Formats: sequence, C-alpha cells, structure tokens
Amino acid sequence: MTTSTTTVLTVNGSRREVSAEPDTPLLWVLREDLSLPGTKFGCGIGMCGACTIHVDGAATRSCQVPLASLEEGAQIVTIEGLPGEGVPGTADEPGERGLHPIQDAWLEAQVPQCGYCQPGMIMAAAALLRENPTIDAETVRASITNICRCGTYPRVAEAVAAAARALGQS
Repeated sequence: MTTSTTTVLTVNGSRREVSAEPDTPLLWVLREDLSLPGTKFGCGIGMCGACTIHVDGAATRSCQVPLASLEEGAQIVTIEGLPGEGVPGTADEPGERGLHPIQDAWLEAQVPQCGYCQPGMIMAAAALLRENPTIDAETVRASITNICRCGTYPRVAEAVAAAARALGQS
C-alpha cells in the first residue's frame, strides 16, 4: 500500500500543491486533481501523444510521468496555459485572439477534425517551434510523432510552417 505525498508544482505559472500517490501519472493529477481537462488520455503507453504537455519546456507525454519523478517546482504547461508561454524571438504575449502563435496558425489552417488529439499535437508543435522557429514542413513531419486518427497531418505541417513564418516575421 502506498500513501499520498504532497508535491509542489508550478502549473501554467501558478504554484500548486498536489497530494497523490507517488506513482500517479501526471496526466491524472492535471485532469482530476487540478481540473485541467485539456490534456487528453489516449493510449496510456506514451505512443499517441494526446497527453503531451511541457515539463520545464520539453514536450512530455504526461501519461508516462509518475508524480514522484518530478523535481520540486517543476514548470508544467498544459494547453490551458500555452497562450501565456513565451516564444523566443517574440513579445511574450498572446496574439490578437489571445492565443499562442501556433494556436492562431491552427485555426487559420483549420487543422482540427474531431479535435481529440489536437491539444497534444499543439503542445508538441509549440515545443518544436521553440527549439527551431524556422522549421520546415518536412522536419515537422519527421519530428512530431503524435497520432491523429482523423489524418490531419498535412494540415498540422501547414499550420506549423505558417507559425514558423509568422514568428520569423516578428
């Protein structure tokens, strides 16, 4: 029998204390304990990417991260906090719609179909753009391994390329 422990995290810029069993996946802490439903459960084995978030700036599959593995004060960003996450080379402010530049590009390219995988895709794309703001569509296809049952991959690549162009112009 395991017992709950209290962990302090920074989630979307706010300090949060969480009491959960150490082996509880971060995905469930975000969804159930912190009421952040944007991060989705997909496969539960880290393959599909529906649960992708940022941990200390890196795209991370939250279903594979036990709460106990996080450093005290780890910086976690979910889809709900993405508009406030700065993008290097830009003013750290959301765009005209109050969204992150990749979210604006997502809407312009009309990427979502059913939408279930989209928060994870967007988080993976945002992390990729942070690493390489001048990325091309070929690199996007090779780098983002999230799974979309609707097959929106061409539109994902289009949106990321558009966001990269927009970021390059700022």
